[in-house]
Amino acid sequence: MGVPSSAQELGWPRWRGPNASGAASNGNPPIQWSETENIRWKIEVPGVGSSTPIVLGDRVYVATAVKTGRVNEGADATAAESESGASESQRAERSDARPGRERAGRERAGGVGRGGRGGGGRRSGGGAAPNHYYAFMVLAYERATGAEVWRSTLTEQVPHEAGHNTNTFASASPVSDGERLYVSFGSRGVYCLDLSGKTLWTRDLGKMQTRSQFGEGSSPAIFHETLVVPFDHEGESFIVALDAKSGEEKWRQNRDERTTWATPLITEFNGRTQVITNGSNRVRSYDLATGELIWQCGGQAGNPIPSPVRFEDNVIVMTGFRGYAIYSIPLSSKGDITDSETITWIEEDAAPYVPSPLLYQGQLYFVKANNGVLVSRDAKTGELRIDQTRLPDISTVYASPVAANGHVYLTGRDGMTLVLKHGDSFEVLAKNKLDEEIDASAAIVGDEIFFRGKQHLYCVAK
Repeated sequence: MGVPSSAQELGWPRWRGPNASGAASNGNPPIQWSETENIRWKIEVPGVGSSTPIVLGDRVYVATAVKTGRVNEGADATAAESESGASESQRAERSDARPGRERAGRERAGGVGRGGRGGGGRRSGGGAAPNHYYAFMVLAYERATGAEVWRSTLTEQVPHEAGHNTNTFASASPVSDGERLYVSFGSRGVYCLDLSGKTLWTRDLGKMQTRSQFGEGSSPAIFHETLVVPFDHEGESFIVALDAKSGEEKWRQNRDERTTWATPLITEFNGRTQVITNGSNRVRSYDLATGELIWQCGGQAGNPIPSPVRFEDNVIVMTGFRGYAIYSIPLSSKGDITDSETITWIEEDAAPYVPSPLLYQGQLYFVKANNGVLVSRDAKTGELRIDQTRLPDISTVYASPVAANGHVYLTGRDGMTLVLKHGDSFEVLAKNKLDEEIDASAAIVGDEIFFRGKQHLYCVAK
């Protein structure tokens, strides 16, 4: 769902994995590790980024933004003084801004976008814009050893917004169809590369003006020969479909939305492919071929970051900023179904803010807001499977949960990952601590699980 089946066999080709659910159907990574146990390799990644690494065959690909020594001589003097007078830790904190992807979401997410986060810390966005150039790049590593294969600098620019102090300038995850790599740096452009790092095409979609200057984070989505890029911000918002081979625009739809950090879900239903996007005003479904609006539904909370997931013939969307909303919507819907009986089920007691939900074997796993509080629901009915339960040794969560081999992996911002037994009861099988802050969501391929920390990329395997 979302990429051709051939690409699904490659590993973890995009944000939220091969089925856009956070699950690896054939994965079997360890459930125990530490800085000295079950670490196959650990390598330092230049720059900053909170996007998920993707894995294709024998390569791991990472997007990052590297602060250079080059200064914009025409920068506002106040901004320059602000940056030069800040401490090193303050400057690092500014450049490590992550909105709401991959986080960001992504941003999250795709995840991400991310201020005012319940349980996520002090709201902090919109500082002085940087006056240094950043190199926006993609790096390829050998999956077996972590050795760098190539790095490709796609552009060097001065970001026009500072971003939230927990966002980065590389919060959107790369995506691949198995033949090419696609990465969106938002205001810095959308890029297509071949698997050797050569740029094939680029598109400039303009400059985003994000809410409270929290920064950017939505990841693009690919389906066959079409790349879909969301562009919701405080200006004229839109969603655009690009030809994957050429970068030429296929269609564009204007959107009545403010800043959004959610990544679209692309899925086929009854011979038609739908592009499902979350938004503060409406969840919407577009026809991938034409851009035609198929259905829409209002009523959720604002600042949407979690990505939609599909279960059977429904799509499930969530928001958790200043209110909670989970909607299960039939893919057979038509027109405006707000407040209608068409909606399969609704729950409003808890939902995630930054992290996206995990859908695993018919069960939804997610945290409340950004807090270390787990909730699990039946994906078909919405019925509670695990009521709000405090996660031991985890207080704040940005990374989205992942699952494989009957195990659920939940990672907190301080580098602690809990491994839970999948099911109706809350059972912790292992606690695993890495000595690094982790905001990026993990990727599982085979017997390996990949974690991107603030400075390092880890391959955890027996």
